[in-house]
Amino acid sequence: MTPTVISTHSSPGTTSAPLEDRMGYPEPGAGMKFESGEVRRRYLKERLAAGFRVFAKYGFDEGGVAGHISLRDPINPNAFWFNPFGLHFALIKASDLLLVDESGKVIDGGANRYINVAGFKIHSAIHKARPDVNCAAHAHSLYGRTFCAFGKPLDIITQDSCAFYNILISIRYQDHAVHENFRGVVLEEDEGIAIAQSLGVKKALLLQNHGLLTAGGTVEEAIYWFLSLDKCCYTQLLADAAAAGNGGTAKKIGDKEALDRELTPLAKPSWKVVGTSKGGHFAGCSIFDLIEAETKGDYKN
Repeated sequence: MTPTVISTHSSPGTTSAPLEDRMGYPEPGAGMKFESGEVRRRYLKERLAAGFRVFAKYGFDEGGVAGHISLRDPINPNAFWFNPFGLHFALIKASDLLLVDESGKVIDGGANRYINVAGFKIHSAIHKARPDVNCAAHAHSLYGRTFCAFGKPLDIITQDSCAFYNILISIRYQDHAVHENFRGVVLEEDEGIAIAQSLGVKKALLLQNHGLLTAGGTVEEAIYWFLSLDKCCYTQLLADAAAAGNGGTAKKIGDKEALDRELTPLAKPSWKVVGTSKGGHFAGCSIFDLIEAETKGDYKN
């Protein structure tokens, strides 16, 4: 049964409203009513399955053996839904997803009950450390893992990259972090915890020599941040290559700080527009609409 939906489009606010409100972004889930927890769970599982189709569309799958997206269960918040090991992202349906508890035990889900152990170590640590995170996404995308070989944060050189640059996060003004010291496949609990600690309160993590990880309050938000982060990595790889060829340097946004630690006029408003949770969710929804149209919703089965 699908949830009752009321219009989620809100008109822009007055000029005195916060900038992100004036953009007209609705609250995630605004206007949606679920008759029961089970109905809400079903809907969210469908969104997670759609998220895997998005990853497949953009080439983020590695044969179902690398990369994972997790969704906190709305009924049992100490458990999360996860993809079965070895199933290509383009084939995943809601009925294939697995519900995994804190110990790694599969307590509900599809016929394939194998899970990616490394994925569980990472995602379980993040969900424990971040009650605000309902979805975490990780993959070894081509541009992401290439940029991660440098073990450095992004330079904020485009408007899109301002989403990962936030004065509210830390004195470093970054809404992303780097997890250094690659230790191989994550098979130990302490490494998963270390990754969660590196993520901290941020939305994105560059895992050195590994890949990208993003987190959000909704599936749509986490998926959108991943797509955007991967493109930012690609942009910087191109910019760095061009700079090396012509001897120039890319112009950074918000690199200079005033004594009161305020950002330059360019970067702060940009984050307010492109970097908020509501903005990320809103942008992600259009991609999910595309998947719905392309697949005729077959991932919902």
